[in-house]
Amino acid sequence: MQCNLLPRVVRSAFLFAAIALPSFAAAPPQHSFAVSGKQFLLDGKPYQIISGEMHYTRIPRAYWRDRLRKARAMGLNTVTTYVFWNVHEPRPGIYDFTGENDVAEYIREAQQEGLHVILRPGPYVCAEWDLGGYPSWLLKDRSLALRSNDPKYIAAMQTWFARLGKEIEPLLLRNGGPIIAVQVENEYGSFGDDHAYMQAVKAALEKSGMGADVLYTADGPDLIAKGSLPELPAVINFGTGEAVKSFALLESQRPDGPDMSGEYWAGWFDHWGEKHHRTDGAREAQELEWMLRRGYSVSMYMFHGGTSFGWMNGANSNGKNYQPDTTSYDYDAPLDEQGTPRQKYFAFRDVIARVTGQRPPALLQPIPLAAFPISPPVETASLWRNLPEPVESSTLLTMEDMNQSYGYLLYRTCMEKGDGGELVLDGLHDYAQIYVDRVLIGTLDRRLNTSSLMLPILQKSGTLDILVENSGRVNFTRVLRSERKGLTGRVTIAGKEPAHWKIYSLPMDDVDKLHFLLEPCTGPCFYRTQMSVDSSADTYLDTRSLHKGEMWLNTRALGRFWSIGPQYALYAPGPWLHQGPNTIIFFDLMGVATDQVKSVKGPILTASTEQQN
Repeated sequence: MQCNLLPRVVRSAFLFAAIALPSFAAAPPQHSFAVSGKQFLLDGKPYQIISGEMHYTRIPRAYWRDRLRKARAMGLNTVTTYVFWNVHEPRPGIYDFTGENDVAEYIREAQQEGLHVILRPGPYVCAEWDLGGYPSWLLKDRSLALRSNDPKYIAAMQTWFARLGKEIEPLLLRNGGPIIAVQVENEYGSFGDDHAYMQAVKAALEKSGMGADVLYTADGPDLIAKGSLPELPAVINFGTGEAVKSFALLESQRPDGPDMSGEYWAGWFDHWGEKHHRTDGAREAQELEWMLRRGYSVSMYMFHGGTSFGWMNGANSNGKNYQPDTTSYDYDAPLDEQGTPRQKYFAFRDVIARVTGQRPPALLQPIPLAAFPISPPVETASLWRNLPEPVESSTLLTMEDMNQSYGYLLYRTCMEKGDGGELVLDGLHDYAQIYVDRVLIGTLDRRLNTSSLMLPILQKSGTLDILVENSGRVNFTRVLRSERKGLTGRVTIAGKEPAHWKIYSLPMDDVDKLHFLLEPCTGPCFYRTQMSVDSSADTYLDTRSLHKGEMWLNTRALGRFWSIGPQYALYAPGPWLHQGPNTIIFFDLMGVATDQVKSVKGPILTASTEQQN
């Protein structure tokens, strides 16, 4: 193949019966929430917070009521949620509070279902969410330091909080809403100890109108001194089996403050290539009872994990090892990914009823699950035939340089006769397939710390393509400050750097505009097929015959699949389906003729079957 850098261009919804539950909607705005010694006071009376965390963006909007009612039916009186800056401001000054992003409506519905709300607006949230909730465009300026007193960062945070405050201020308890407390930053003690920065976050919250009656900080019990502010209550985060020692540490550092677990980890999250986590629900129920009987307030993380739809999964890294998270955020929580109560839900429900002496509302009927017929994919679109116009550059550009947040970048350069040898990618973020004249030579994976391979010595000039996937930005540790995606360092071939690149931006946000053909396709390919739906039900899309890529349902991005597990099916919510044919599109980096998706009646979460792809 001659080297040529010229591009080729070629609803249904579930209706829920009304349930008679207490509602704060008509209450006049004179309620108060305060801290008095070791306890909280609601309207001057002792109030024990029994909360669970669930995130509006991880739940289809049509199911918010279902999940909130299930929270009430377990005995919760409060729900806790983060606010995700990156979904609300995907571009500087461009805001989105619609659909699943309508955080104000989510909070109003919680109030209508008799629940108070604890809000955690960050600006950093962690949450196993891409870049800990920060919008990726903040990384375009390489001099800007996230989670610091850098004036550029502080200005961006203040602008964001000012906009968010317009949504949130009317929902504070004193204004007639359900929000009883707002968290300042998030587990900052795990990151640093700059109390001036924490004061700046607090000041920005207050100026924005989000200064609730109670502002508080949350950290691991051994990190309170680093992450807290002396004038604010400090709550503690910990996992199964750690309650006794954690509250002892809290008592030793804050003997006059309220006793609360801000995150009691009732489960855990999954990384690609590792086992699906299961935790001891019986032990967690015993520990929950221990805390509640002592009058401690508790917010379990998670009550319902849901799904990190699209490309919003985060990743862990200590600077050396990179561990991207799965799309499923099932978390082994009391409610599973689809919202069905598992055994620990009933154990927790019994504990709460026994300790409080209050009978919870009746349980809801489960949301039905069904398997629908899916046709074998016959329409295909080769990535090579659907490339956009490239950007020409003498240097390597990252996604952020290209004003791109998610998806892929394709880096293309010419190779001359006699070129070849060791290819080294310095700073690969995160996964790359290497092609010479569109023949796959190999893959490199940040997860496995692989960064080099041998290229063949060319007998004539050719084209080198490096297709790089953003597998999810790190959401924890200082690594997030350098989480630009693509090729972030140098590329060398036998020690020499290519002098010119053509770089193709592939955000994967317009799959409905691809040029599909009725022909086989192998390699990096899109496949389009139909699922026939004849009833209102959820389903899961079985990906076990696929390799690595992403999937869309009626142009909605469902999430990622990868043959290394532990997740082998993507959740497809019923409200996102409609009667009749529904379009499924998936992109497989290693597509073959046998690629096939099936509809099944439940998740497929198993032990790892690690393999390099």
